[in-house]
Amino acid sequence: MNNSSRFKGLALLVLAFSQLIMALDYTIIFVSMPSLGEELGFSANHLQWVVSAYSLAFGGFLLIGGRLSDLMGRRKMFILAMSLFGLGSLLGGLADSQLMLIIARGLQGFGGALLSPATLSLIMSNFEEGAERNKAMGIWAAMGGVGMSLGLLLGGVLTSFIGWEATFFVNVPIALFTLLLAPAVLKESAVPSGRKHFDIAGTISVTAGMLLVVYYLIQSPVSGWLSAKTLPLVMIGAILLASFVVIEKRTKGPLINFRMFRNRNLTGAALIAFLFSASFGTLYYFLTLYTQNVLHFSAIQSGLTFLPLTLSAFLGAKLITPMLAKAGVSGTIASGMALGGIGFLLLTQLSASGNAWVVLPGTIIIGLGQAFVFTTMFIAGSTGVDPREQGVSSAVINTGQQIGGAIGLAVIMAIITATIGSDSTMETMSPSALNSSIHTAFIVSAVVTLIGIIVAFIALKRAGGASPEEGTVVVSH
Repeated sequence: MNNSSRFKGLALLVLAFSQLIMALDYTIIFVSMPSLGEELGFSANHLQWVVSAYSLAFGGFLLIGGRLSDLMGRRKMFILAMSLFGLGSLLGGLADSQLMLIIARGLQGFGGALLSPATLSLIMSNFEEGAERNKAMGIWAAMGGVGMSLGLLLGGVLTSFIGWEATFFVNVPIALFTLLLAPAVLKESAVPSGRKHFDIAGTISVTAGMLLVVYYLIQSPVSGWLSAKTLPLVMIGAILLASFVVIEKRTKGPLINFRMFRNRNLTGAALIAFLFSASFGTLYYFLTLYTQNVLHFSAIQSGLTFLPLTLSAFLGAKLITPMLAKAGVSGTIASGMALGGIGFLLLTQLSASGNAWVVLPGTIIIGLGQAFVFTTMFIAGSTGVDPREQGVSSAVINTGQQIGGAIGLAVIMAIITATIGSDSTMETMSPSALNSSIHTAFIVSAVVTLIGIIVAFIALKRAGGASPEEGTVVVSH
């Protein structure tokens, strides 16, 4: 039984806000990083962990978040997760040391890992199948795509007029608002009866394995790919991930049932999420470097640079329904990836003596592509999935997204480091040299979008048009 009609509007508001807050939090930190880095004394290498701590915790705990959501009830997990997310945001704003800030970012990521699967599952249980659910799902997903670009603008305004702490504190009232409404307006999903098994061994192995592997990718450009400080860690991480596969095949209540990957849409969506975040997700870091370290913009000027991207993402969200009707899921995602690739190639024309206007063509095109890919990959991933496993399926897609962002940034940084030498850092380079390195990053991202086009056509079903039952959405703002 779905939510009563009088609460559905508020339920959608709560769920859309939860998606928006997570997307905002992923990018809002970029513009404020120079300020917080200087105030808290971060080195150039350690500053990256302000971003990575969130991504790794989010990606590392997503699968257990999805499993707990399916077993214990989605509304309960939503309330718990939003509480943790709000607490992490409060601690981040109060942080007076590097360690406290990184711990706060990790807590935010952990809260997000529990929150994201619960929100998508709550859409399934609070809205009727068909047009109503598709509209809700479209708005929910669109808020994620828009939030990623809106975070840069909001981050610039808050950092300039209040301080970097405000980029954390802004989440607290939003979290409190959703926590007050959630118990009244969200319908709890059914919890399966019988014995509930929590796969502790699988959780530990996959989380530790991911952390070690991605740490290796982040730290090796600095320490060396064959360094004794990093190589043993990636070997242990690989063993832990292999152990996870063995554990999941033998345990009675696995964290994830590998038969789910027989669903072509889910597997394809997870791959697309990985490639999307490894390309589109890295844009914010490198374009912020360009505006602040090459053009020497203030935080608010840098944030305003992303306004056209935000507006084009809004427009892209409105175009998704006709795109799905004409091109299907695979065609819509491939079109989005193609737009992203074109946008990244345009951004390789940025010069060290340029101005804000030179970023417009590339970012506008990327914003459209971002909306197409981000929204549609969640639609694809939920198609044909057992309602009892919606939490885990959402976690699989989000895991691909979070780990893709961490690995994508690490690989691009490794390529740049190999080009400029390990003795230099991007933050200490001359504007001209830094601009050249940023071009390299955009070229790599364009190549990743090309791979995304290929994956979209190979891995996803290519229905000529999508009926409401197959995932067509109606997006309204």
